[in-house]
Amino acid sequence: MHNIAFSAFIFQEIFDNPLEDETPQSRLKQIGMMSILYIMHQGHDTLTLSNIVETTGLTRTGVTETVDPLVRRGLLTESFVKNSMGRGKARRFEIAPAILEKIRIFQGSHARADDAVETKS
Repeated sequence: MHNIAFSAFIFQEIFDNPLEDETPQSRLKQIGMMSILYIMHQGHDTLTLSNIVETTGLTRTGVTETVDPLVRRGLLTESFVKNSMGRGKARRFEIAPAILEKIRIFQGSHARADDAVETKS
């Protein structure tokens, strides 16, 4: 149920709030990317640019073009950490805590509604 709630919420957030000069193709890519990032998140993978490139097979530029609008929307947060070599900086992303909380609330209210229906039966 959590995956369905996440997918529905992300779809609504992206399609109901288009960014200026954004194409429908870009919005579809963002929905797909959020699905991949959510699966990685559930697998406890660190959401670095390099890990996303490795998982998706996209180029760094391709990932950046899809992830940057998600950061602007507030669906992802971005921080900089040391890269795996310990020398440079790497971009690390997280699904915004506020988004995860909204999904938890949605899932909880949906579960309570299901329980109420079962109780009446």
